[in-house]
Amino acid sequence: MPKTKLSRTVDALKPSGIRKFFDIAATMENVISLGIGEPDFTTPQPIIDAGIRSLAKGDTHYTSNAGILELRQAIAQQLKTLYGAEYDPDDEIIVTVGVSEALYLAFTALLDPGDEVIIPTPCFVSYQAEVSLAGGKPVEVYTTMEDDFQPNPALIEKTITPNTKAILLGYPNNPTGAIASRENLMAIAEIAKKHDLLVISDEIYDRLVYGHEHVCFPSLPGMHERTILLGGFSKAYAMTGWRIGFAAGPADLIKGLVRIHQYSVMSAPTISQYAALEALRVGEPYVQEMLAEYDRRRKLMYQGLNDLGLPTFEPHGAFYVFPSIHNTGLSDEEFAEKLLLDQKVAVVPGSSFGASGSGFVRCSYATRYDLLEQALEKIGAFLKKI
Repeated sequence: MPKTKLSRTVDALKPSGIRKFFDIAATMENVISLGIGEPDFTTPQPIIDAGIRSLAKGDTHYTSNAGILELRQAIAQQLKTLYGAEYDPDDEIIVTVGVSEALYLAFTALLDPGDEVIIPTPCFVSYQAEVSLAGGKPVEVYTTMEDDFQPNPALIEKTITPNTKAILLGYPNNPTGAIASRENLMAIAEIAKKHDLLVISDEIYDRLVYGHEHVCFPSLPGMHERTILLGGFSKAYAMTGWRIGFAAGPADLIKGLVRIHQYSVMSAPTISQYAALEALRVGEPYVQEMLAEYDRRRKLMYQGLNDLGLPTFEPHGAFYVFPSIHNTGLSDEEFAEKLLLDQKVAVVPGSSFGASGSGFVRCSYATRYDLLEQALEKIGAFLKKI
């Protein structure tokens, strides 16, 4: 009699390392959380109002499987305006339940059992799990702080086997805050063409970049036809709870995503689609306002952690810093647990984001400036103790 009736794939999945520390923190009072990857801002009021108006008008029914055409048109226009990436809204864009569903759809549509996906790590906790759930094999390629956590084209190419189907990129990066240089992305594009690989590019943090250029991968020469771009509204527009994202790519690939989506989800929430449309229409001033505040917090955390003796790479995207805790003599899990219990400051062990994250912790600065100041004081007090 088997010990579990779960599938071997699901039974083998590791629980999220992030969730463990949230569960501990939930039992405590007055915790300063640097763990959650979610804006602390409320969704801008005009976007909320648009959602309310859609309800008042009776827009409470299914939309087309691919999403409201007007929203897909607005997404296409923004991608063209910002990055010169051109998509046909009729058959090259699908609106999804957040980027998480888009990621699920992409791998379920693309992978056959045993197909390998190369993933530069540290990376978002869902990447390896989504590949495995789709029957594929995640293959990690480490990045390092010494190389600014850049994806290394030479290592990626060295990792390619006859079973390699795709490369998954997540830049700006969660958890490191790194952005990928145009030079490295161009090299990866050439590798993809040379070996006939697909690229899934998760660019959910594309609008949260500080003083640098964000390079939209499918805008690179020859990459439109072999890339699925993932994007959404959660981070830049403070819309995490609205659960709205999208995937864009060649029509033949997006057709596969729509096919799975129509059987598993039907359509993304209608109210959220109308709110997202309003975000694209009027949201830019709010994006810039939040970006400026994140930048202020970014500078505080980067300088503050280095001043405390925790070597920290300067992030140029997203809203995370990724300090090394090697010199404390503690593992990243020990550091995170002891800091939480001793000082009530929640961070996430770097090993939650892949083996190459071991010896680091992720700190989100998507929380108030004064709380970040308090957190730095508490981390300093903890370091003195140990």
